[in-house]
Amino acid sequence: MTDAKRPLLYLCLVSLVAVLAVASMSAGKVWVPWSAWLGSKGDPAWAILFELRLPRTLLAMMIGAALGLTGAALQGYTRNPLADPGMLGVSGMAALGAVTTFYMGSFAAAVWVLPFFAMVGAALGVVMLLLMAGVTSSSITFILAGVVIQTVAGAGVALALNLAPNPWAVTEIVNWLMGAVTDRSFDEVKIAAPGMLAGCLFLLGQGRMLDALTLGENGARTLGVSLVRGRLLLTFGVALAVGSAVAVTGVIGFVGLIVPHLLRPLVGAKPSALLLPSALGGAALTLAADILVRLLPAATEVKLGVAMAAIGGPFFLILLVSMRRKLA
Repeated sequence: MTDAKRPLLYLCLVSLVAVLAVASMSAGKVWVPWSAWLGSKGDPAWAILFELRLPRTLLAMMIGAALGLTGAALQGYTRNPLADPGMLGVSGMAALGAVTTFYMGSFAAAVWVLPFFAMVGAALGVVMLLLMAGVTSSSITFILAGVVIQTVAGAGVALALNLAPNPWAVTEIVNWLMGAVTDRSFDEVKIAAPGMLAGCLFLLGQGRMLDALTLGENGARTLGVSLVRGRLLLTFGVALAVGSAVAVTGVIGFVGLIVPHLLRPLVGAKPSALLLPSALGGAALTLAADILVRLLPAATEVKLGVAMAAIGGPFFLILLVSMRRKLA
């Protein structure tokens, strides 16, 4: 895509997000009429619209944008089309930190306890990643270190489930791990927003490094790009964005895998050109998936993380088969 056409793509994506956001406010088991937008605060429809649907819509947009952006950044950095925000182990460690609060029964002590432990887990994942891979290692070592951390985090979550003190703790852990934006309030929005915003700004600032890496690491160094600094900023950006998202909604996967692949044919092979469209596309995809789970004819609402796994699993398989044919 030429630079002249890029604003048109941005306009289309922003318009799509806006339309889906409005639909998200109205759609559900109870449809909210347009007249409720101008209703009084005491109206039940007004309460549904602005006290229940609005924070849910905002969180879906924020999380989708953060995950889509991190997916594009990681795929650009690793030059691996299968890269996903969870591959560095940050989301797994954030989940382990949150699960610890359920295991200890301290998650109900205050609204900040669970997000705090999730962010501590994400930060610990970053420290482990840097200690294991180092700041001067190759991208392959970086990826393998992330896989190891993700495996350790998964084992920790499984251990917490196995040793849970009561069935209620197990239920809370399982429900949270499935990922959802249901029953979230503006408290969660306020907690997640600063970390997501800071993380996304870190990632958006790495466009030059990602473009240079298309020439390989030696080529990037020749162009004067500091890979050590770029790797640190990329890592902390992923930690803040994904850690904040996992802290308030649980684990929602595949957004960072699907969105960059859908948009890459529209923007070309330049990694920096994919960053902002992936953020907008991630917001649109998450909003659409959240609307879908509300409209499914089920006795209980399907978790957003489960819905994304149902969408992302076949997509991943198709992508893997396509790559295998190209390499054959």
